Amino acid sequence: MRFLARTWCALAQRAAAVPEDDRDRGDVPGWVLVTLMTAGLVSVLWFVAGDALQRLFVDAISDVSPRSGT
Repeated sequence: MRFLARTWCALAQRAAAVPEDDRDRGDVPGWVLVTLMTAGLVSVLWFVAGDALQRLFVDAISDVSPRSGT
């Protein structure tokens, strides 16, 4: 979480340092932040619930049998 806070602060400072006439370039720092936060959330979810999600997937796949369609 500390990494995300530092990244957010760095992006905010960089966006504030852009001159007024150069602000028409787009919202690149916003997209970078969204991408980094999404990757961070996926990593945290994977770390916290990885075993449970793996068991859920294995149980779901094992319930599917070749005889279920007949």
